[in-house]
Amino acid sequence: MTHLRPPIGLALVRDAEILGAEPYFHDLIAGIEEVTLPHGHPVLMRVLASRADEDRLYRSWRDTKAVAGVLLVDIQEDDPRPALSVELGLPAVVVGPPVAEDLMTVWTDDDAAMRLAAEYLIAQGHREILHVGGPTHIRHSSSRRDTFAQACADAEVSARLATGDYSRASGEAATAAALIQHPDISAAVYDSDLMALGGLDAAAAVEREVPESLAIIAWDDSIQAQLSTPPLSAIARDTRAVGRLIGRAVLDVIAGEPADVRHAADAALRVRRSSSRDEPVT
Repeated sequence: MTHLRPPIGLALVRDAEILGAEPYFHDLIAGIEEVTLPHGHPVLMRVLASRADEDRLYRSWRDTKAVAGVLLVDIQEDDPRPALSVELGLPAVVVGPPVAEDLMTVWTDDDAAMRLAAEYLIAQGHREILHVGGPTHIRHSSSRRDTFAQACADAEVSARLATGDYSRASGEAATAAALIQHPDISAAVYDSDLMALGGLDAAAAVEREVPESLAIIAWDDSIQAQLSTPPLSAIARDTRAVGRLIGRAVLDVIAGEPADVRHAADAALRVRRSSSRDEPVT
């Protein structure tokens, strides 16, 4: 039996109810632990109410030597956490765009994935497209938003932008408001599977058939996306494989290996009925 060592700390400033319904982090942690558990390091996830709480938690982890390292997710503009982890001497892996040369980084190229989704919808003939993104203070959300807007501008297509909090309810509310304000919207891309499911709810409420009247693409190809009615087209990435990449990176950091940037495999677009009339219903 492997002797347990200090865990890998993962702090998330998220609504606990949304996190419970969202499979992404569960799959990511499963992938991480495939690599780290054989070396004795489980993942310790804490869900917090604010960034100030996160700051205090890192200091507590340092003072008590409670963790072997930390994972920094949901990177923001001018994010203080990379510098704080260096100041505290906490081995850290940034999960997101590179923000510090002295920190190990695992990066998924969300810009390329968003362009893939936008260009697919443009090629389908859509001329007014909605993007319902996550909170704009998170860099990957703002980056996806900018890439979407640029892809639409390049094709002279109208980009309509809305923001949610990754929950199903926020996706429904954002879609409903956008369809009222911009009734010519004929397609939508969402930054999470839950928000895309909310988009389906909003479309049904105003009798907009999917995909005949509104094409929908989700981010993250979850079981919920695959089993929805109709099944959701989705940006698909092997989340467990990304987790394994992160797991190897954090073990290397703990071992004192020099920092570098490690790139996850490119995402793919899984086309299903929600965005294509040519796809079967099931």
